[in-house]
Amino acid sequence: MTKRNKIIYWVSTLWLALGMLSTGLVQLIKMKEELTMIEHLGYPAYFLSILGIWKILGTVTVLIPKFTLLKEWAYAGFFFAMSGAVFSHLAVDDSVKELFGPMLLLVLTIVSWYLRPAERRVVIAN
Repeated sequence: MTKRNKIIYWVSTLWLALGMLSTGLVQLIKMKEELTMIEHLGYPAYFLSILGIWKILGTVTVLIPKFTLLKEWAYAGFFFAMSGAVFSHLAVDDSVKELFGPMLLLVLTIVSWYLRPAERRVVIAN
């Protein structure tokens, strides 16, 4: 891995972790603005607890060494959650401003996953 890719990986991964952890905590404590938004999107309030817990667990998984298969699941979960958020906002005709956060986290998820070092990848035996 080149030094440039390593830097891009860690910057994107740390920003991804910060974004997922902060939104996960906000969702877990059911902050008023978050509760209003999730109801606006048509989801039940308890969905915030589910998202919050999985985002926090996924953040820990992506940051710790080893557990490569679990990391794949965490990245997949982040991808599904953020792409689902984008489509949910589009479905209720939200403004572009509402799409910025989920789109940014979606891009960071893809960049972090794509540039992850060899020791953080699943090795498939032949």
